Amino acid sequence: MTLQELPDSDIPGAIEALLFVSDEPVAASTLAEMLEIDRSKALQALEALQERLSSDGSGIQLREVAGGWRLYTHPRYHGLVERYVLSWDTRRLSQAALETLAVVAYCQPVTRALVASVRGVNSDSPLNSLVEKGLVREAGKDSRSPGQPMTYATTKTFLEKFGLASPADLPDLDEFAPDERTRELIGERLGITRAQADEAAAACDDADAALEAGFVSDFSDEFAFEPYETKEDGLVR
Repeated sequence: MTLQELPDSDIPGAIEALLFVSDEPVAASTLAEMLEIDRSKALQALEALQERLSSDGSGIQLREVAGGWRLYTHPRYHGLVERYVLSWDTRRLSQAALETLAVVAYCQPVTRALVASVRGVNSDSPLNSLVEKGLVREAGKDSRSPGQPMTYATTKTFLEKFGLASPADLPDLDEFAPDERTRELIGERLGITRAQADEAAAACDDADAALEAGFVSDFSDEFAFEPYETKEDGLVR
């Protein structure tokens, strides 16, 4: 059977097969090109597939994320899937990396100094790890800050991993605050001013200069931080 002979009723199944072997979101236009059909027909088939998976109580969902379409495991079974995956894959983000990723996601674009100010600890190691994993990227220099430090933002891979169409789909942090005091603390931490970030950057510059000059003891206590173990991300589709 050629693509031209493919019945319209089989298009959703054909798209499901293509998405099953794809390791990243696939645009509707790409699916249309592969199946030699109009983009509008591909979108109709995607919606039909999405509805079928939902109505059948499938353990798989079809979502539109990061400019394309991708199959994901149903949230209802995330606990089961996580336990199964962790039984053979122990590579996960450390707590430090998760905290750093959250700061970048909610405050992007953000400098290293701002991340450290929000977390209250040097975050270079987890930030570098997130960049290596492809979850965070360099987003250009901040021309308004002294020294024009590099800023960081989340990547398309981050959107794919967390099932988001854009950073605007991130949940409100208030949802995760167990009480009013915690809610206020979150607001204070994420509401840090640029002046505070600049002060942190200047302090880091002073520390670097002192280290180069050999005055390590003067800064060792102020800028000491505990190294974190870095593991790979264990999130799954």
